[in-house]
Amino acid sequence: MILLTFFIGLFANFIGYVPPGNINLTLVKITINRGLKQALLFITSFSCVEFFFTYFIMHAAKWLSAQVRLDAIIDWVMVVLFGVLGTITWIHRKKPPETNYSEHESIRYGIVLGFLNPVQIPFWMITGAYLITHQWILTGKLDLVIFSFGSAAGAFLCLFLYAKFAKYIQSKFALSTRLINTGIAILFFAFAAYHVVKQVYLVFFKG
Repeated sequence: MILLTFFIGLFANFIGYVPPGNINLTLVKITINRGLKQALLFITSFSCVEFFFTYFIMHAAKWLSAQVRLDAIIDWVMVVLFGVLGTITWIHRKKPPETNYSEHESIRYGIVLGFLNPVQIPFWMITGAYLITHQWILTGKLDLVIFSFGSAAGAFLCLFLYAKFAKYIQSKFALSTRLINTGIAILFFAFAAYHVVKQVYLVFFKG
């Protein structure tokens, strides 16, 4: 049962990080600009935070689901987050990659984005509720610890594959750093615009 709980957490969070978002796009940017070693430091620190993040969210899922305005708050937080990440990427799109980066910088970046990851709240509210309701996992402390370890492993594995794929694409197609950064910045702005349009629709048209 312990192994099953671990692999359920791993599989669920692996799937959760497959769609492009602020974390995997940021990782692609780090991989292209700083190299695979810095990307691994980012992934490792982020995955460690993901363990605690998952454990907390799974405990708080019932309370969070009762908060009426939570979806709207998360959307506006994502607008700000995507807007900031897009602006930073756009400003530095022409900057050539540096050769020497502090390991602490990538680790710190992973920790910060591990906590600033609001999109995972609704993901675990839905996924967690489904898994618990269908008795795929238990809610004891040890069970949730094992599940959270699996979640961290799933995040690590998915992001590691993203980093390897980013390096492969860069080498295969000889894409410039400027082109990749510009593309990532545009995606960040597009995601921010999506959340704005979503809230405008919900408030003024659907409400």
